[in-house]
Amino acid sequence: MTGVDPVAGLPRPLRLGVLASGSGSNLQAVLDAAVPGVVPALVLSDKPAAGALERARRAGVATEVLRPRDFASREAFDAALVETLRRHDTHLVALAGFMRLLTPVFLDEFRLRVVNVHPALCPSFPGLNAPAQAVGWGVKVTGCTVHFVDAGVDTGPIIAQAAVPVADDDTADTLHDRIRVEEHRLLPAALGWLAAGRVRVDGRHVRVLPE
Repeated sequence: MTGVDPVAGLPRPLRLGVLASGSGSNLQAVLDAAVPGVVPALVLSDKPAAGALERARRAGVATEVLRPRDFASREAFDAALVETLRRHDTHLVALAGFMRLLTPVFLDEFRLRVVNVHPALCPSFPGLNAPAQAVGWGVKVTGCTVHFVDAGVDTGPIIAQAAVPVADDDTADTLHDRIRVEEHRLLPAALGWLAAGRVRVDGRHVRVLPE
């Protein structure tokens, strides 16, 4: 069977680090799902007031804050992220509304073990304000994507997608609310597939093996 299992050889359960900058609704979905084979080990934020930190504390998950302004460069900040995740024995990383691009300093350390959920059907509408982009373009269908993170902006190999229709009277906010429903389903599912060893990566192509 061809393709790479990104978590082959790692101990189980997988210890998950979550990077979050905002309210943490996707983090909450992961916590609520109690994904088999995955243990949330750390929630790490670049913003001390991020709601995700309080969600983690309520769930008994360790938290840390690193402020980018305290570091001389993006690379120095990412090196500190790596050191913090390593200190918490983290195997897998999920970006849940983390609003910073990661450099190779981070991505090389966790190659094919960083996943992101983006509120669009990649490669359409990368970057910020994807639901607003969808409404602005007048598309009839958008959705969300769980993908591995690479050095680009929402360009990594796609693990899974879910479609969401765009209503004629949608605003960016109403559309994003419906997209979040699918994000909250899809991200825990993808983490579960990884923990179960069902994901294979061959270049840009990702396959999810049947149970």
